[in-house]
Amino acid sequence: MNSDATEILTRLYQTIAARKGTDAASSYTASLFAKGTDSILKKVGEEATEFVIAAKHASLGGSADAMTKEAADVVFHLFVALAERGLTLDDVCAELTRREGTSGHAEKAARSS
Repeated sequence: MNSDATEILTRLYQTIAARKGTDAASSYTASLFAKGTDSILKKVGEEATEFVIAAKHASLGGSADAMTKEAADVVFHLFVALAERGLTLDDVCAELTRREGTSGHAEKAARSS
């Protein structure tokens, strides 16, 4: 990932976190926070499903443009869910760093024990 990608993800997360507790009428993000955890998680699920549908369509020869757009929606709503719970990108990156170099099979087995 280049520095521009890292910067936009950081700016996006910071903007989302800054909207927590602001006027729900003035911001889509603030309105998501105002609706609470269940609504935020429902939206994450909806966007993830839309991504899967777009990916399936692309795998059947369709355009990947819809996949890109749906991926952006998933990232946005995932960031809202993280911010809602007080988690940061640093928390996620720390977990990814912890897992780095570990086999996916081994990491998954460690979680179940």
